[in-house]
Amino acid sequence: MALKENYAERMEKLAEPVLEEIGLSLYDTEYVKEGSEWYLRVYIDKQGGVDINDCVKATDALNPILDKENFIEDAYIFEVSSPGLGRTLTKDKHYEKSLGEKVVVKLYKAVDKQKEFEGILKVFSETAIVIAVDEKEMSFERKDIAKCSLAVEF
Repeated sequence: MALKENYAERMEKLAEPVLEEIGLSLYDTEYVKEGSEWYLRVYIDKQGGVDINDCVKATDALNPILDKENFIEDAYIFEVSSPGLGRTLTKDKHYEKSLGEKVVVKLYKAVDKQKEFEGILKVFSETAIVIAVDEKEMSFERKDIAKCSLAVEF
């Protein structure tokens, strides 16, 4: 497992109980390099959505833990954010919560000369998802999905 995944997993284990204690839930964590900077991001959620005050509250609660644990040797930027309306579905818990919702699936390789599909998430498993597109159901292997996110409709 890559070091960056270890950092994200460790942060997830540390953050989850702290966030629950202050009325928030952990959506996801990531440790990524963007340009020359490393970012440790914690995505939070709650019923009705999060606002800037929730992000500040979570940051204030998590910063002392990061200082104490000090498990990332390199310099990084710590951010707390909402996963947003078009949140990316990466884990089983994300797919479970999104059953019956409209999703956008982007594939690495084209299927029927198309790399992007939009439909209602019907079923998911550890290895595949099924969406209803118009009048038919389409199945995609999760390993073939570049990105699956909630569709944003205005």
